Amino acid sequence: MSTHRAVHVQSAGEKLTLVDVETTSPGPDHVRIQVAACGICGTDHGFVNGGFPGMSWPLTPGHEIAGTIAELGADVDSFNIGDRVAVGWFGGHCNECVPCRRGCFIHCEKLQVPSWHYPGGYAESVTAPANALARIPRELSFAEAAPLSCAGVTTFDALRKTRALPGDRVAVLGVGGLGHLGLQFARAMGFDTIAIARGTGKRDDALELGAQHYIDSSDGDVGESLRKLGGVSVVLATAANSNAMAATVGGLLPQGELVVIGATPDPLPISPMQLILPGISVTGHPAGTARDVEETMQFAVVSGVRALIEERPLSAAADAYAATEQGLARYRMVLTM
Repeated sequence: MSTHRAVHVQSAGEKLTLVDVETTSPGPDHVRIQVAACGICGTDHGFVNGGFPGMSWPLTPGHEIAGTIAELGADVDSFNIGDRVAVGWFGGHCNECVPCRRGCFIHCEKLQVPSWHYPGGYAESVTAPANALARIPRELSFAEAAPLSCAGVTTFDALRKTRALPGDRVAVLGVGGLGHLGLQFARAMGFDTIAIARGTGKRDDALELGAQHYIDSSDGDVGESLRKLGGVSVVLATAANSNAMAATVGGLLPQGELVVIGATPDPLPISPMQLILPGISVTGHPAGTARDVEETMQFAVVSGVRALIEERPLSAAADAYAATEQGLARYRMVLTM
């Protein structure tokens, strides 16, 4: 029996431990991936602590996976052994439900997510549906590609689907694992980019990453600060703080958009009157499909956008996860196998 190393969480809130698990062959329409890198996402906290319905234990976290196809299941004819691929939050769709039949695969009623619906990428081997795979451009290393499969596609796809045009002012709320990529993508798309974060500790980083302006959210009214800069067409809210999101609404231009990607269960304290007269919209944005991930990576290649990463070996997964939990990552921890 062949085995590989994987991180297990035995039950909700338990510590991360490295164990040996059996390596099985993929079933029909699936592939087995030899994992080379896996990013650590803030959402992993929800999985480790049992925050999603229908979870099973032990659990292997990780949904920013990059590696090489090691084995093909039956009926997989669009990929080959040795192909370089990534799997993000979008871990496969059913192709049968109404959203899938409409082409809205990210809203599949049976959407699969690595670590939630099958063991994730904190491991040397992962088996995933073939329709979850995104091809990695040769210009990207595995460690560079892994964060783009979730944090990258989430920020990139959210920005490109707004109504903002090159030259418009766009604000990114939060300078972290999502925000540091949002700033780079916003600048590369031609937006006049504003970074918003608490304190001045990330000011220099934000300006280096592409922001033309920086707002310290702890120093006065954020909406007023945005208005002094002329107002913004879009706020990309990456910080998981509902009060901080709501504070930006006053800085949106008429028909402006607050796009929420920072996940928090707390309600948004926004009055309908703040939205109605200026015609402001508030929308949530999920990650992106395998094709969206491919387009994100290709844009990163031509624009030079890269996640700022700290690489750690799989054996240090528990420490790397803890560092992310404590906000110490600058700006994405990536496990390498």
